[in-house]
Amino acid sequence: MPTIVDRNLSSVSGEVQTNVNASPKKRMLRSDSAKQSSPMKLKSPRRFMVDSPNSPATRVKTELAEKLTIKTPVKKLLDSFQDKPIWNPTDVNQLSAVKEALHVSTEQPTVVCREDEQKKILEFCKQCVKQEKSGSLYVCGLPGTGKSLSMDKIKGSLIDWTQEEGLQQPDVLALNCTSLTNTADIFTKILTSCQPQKKIRGQTSPLKQLQNSYSQKQQSPGMKMMLIIADELDYLITKDRSVLHDLFLLTTNPSSRCILIGIANAIDLADRFLPKLQSLNCKPMVITFRAYSKDQIIKIIQQRLRVLPYIVFQPQALEFCARKVASASGDMRKALGICRSAIEILEADITETKCDMNFSAIDNGFADQPTATACEIPKMQENNVVRIDHMAVALSKAYRSPVVETIQSLPQHQQIILCSAVKLFRRGKKDTTIGELNKSYMDVCKSTQIPPIGIMELSSMCRVLSDQGILKLGQSREEKLRRVALKIDEADITFALQGVRYFRNCLQ
Repeated sequence: MPTIVDRNLSSVSGEVQTNVNASPKKRMLRSDSAKQSSPMKLKSPRRFMVDSPNSPATRVKTELAEKLTIKTPVKKLLDSFQDKPIWNPTDVNQLSAVKEALHVSTEQPTVVCREDEQKKILEFCKQCVKQEKSGSLYVCGLPGTGKSLSMDKIKGSLIDWTQEEGLQQPDVLALNCTSLTNTADIFTKILTSCQPQKKIRGQTSPLKQLQNSYSQKQQSPGMKMMLIIADELDYLITKDRSVLHDLFLLTTNPSSRCILIGIANAIDLADRFLPKLQSLNCKPMVITFRAYSKDQIIKIIQQRLRVLPYIVFQPQALEFCARKVASASGDMRKALGICRSAIEILEADITETKCDMNFSAIDNGFADQPTATACEIPKMQENNVVRIDHMAVALSKAYRSPVVETIQSLPQHQQIILCSAVKLFRRGKKDTTIGELNKSYMDVCKSTQIPPIGIMELSSMCRVLSDQGILKLGQSREEKLRRVALKIDEADITFALQGVRYFRNCLQ
């Protein structure tokens, strides 16, 4: 009997067969998806817009990358040297020009990295001249930070400004206090500059004559404003502090026409040596010149080398010098001296190389010596620049001394004593007592979690350091009251101890 095929059943069975065959195929696709090539998927409109070069996200990334690739002073220095030829250190004229450009006394058109400080001082002087009012200012900072150089530029800028404004030019008296035979001679200098036609009377002191002149209720019609720039002001510090105090008091008299600007290294000189001025509301305005950073040192050297039409230093060598000087003292004069020393080391290196080549030529015969090829000439020119190895030797000569080696070989507590002394003397002190040194020593030990020693043992260690020529000890009946002073440069101590982390952090 023929069977009747149900169409619905066949379709159902077909579906069952299809589903049965589909499950292994799905498992195969899941397991072998990595082996089989899948068709390329189209990106969604949102993702496509983000990845396009003109999308906002891409533009932000590009701008951020440009900001992150801002050129450092070293890269700027490298770029400025790319178009210049390498110098010839055997040329006497080039050598003289380079040494002159790096000399401390070479005058620069502008004092870079000190624009803010100069602006504040100049505005102070302008206000005093415009209002015909006296005033005092104290400029402080570590040695070699551009204080005296900035004052020379400010002095000229003030005179130019008075000419432009049609004001009466002030008389300028610039002196270095170390040149005075006696500290009180500064009043004689001021009196002769202020009143050159009048003779100094022997009965009345110059200070008294100045006080009488400035204490009048009405000002003399012909009296001009006077700018007094006293460099190395801490030289005027005496036991009774009378000279320094009387000098600043001259600006407080009703008819005074003095603008006094004192320059020294001590940051807190006005607070410690002029306490009466603060009680009289006559404390001078203080402007601090901070130590130069690595980037600032590179920028100043770059300014000096820009006038030269050739390359003298390898950029990495200048960066090496700037980093070392900035970490030790930030003294720009020191950095310039090291650069000049590195040039002299390069000279000696070239001379020695030439002597060796001459001796080898004599031994082998002149005829056998080949001439330099076109490929060897650039290499010979590259050897004419000051490299890192030359700068390392110059830095070693500048900072590496027998004193530095002695400090590095001292026991730990003696090194802490020297570190404590440097911290004390940075405040402007020239000497201290063992009692005060002990307090500073205890603070350093506490910050570094090192068990301190007693004051008697500290005193005996100071005697050991005195025998080695590092400290100077005075005499006193009480051990705590014995005076202590450094007999070596603070920069030597800083350079010797900067290799140890907690000393480096303590001295910063």
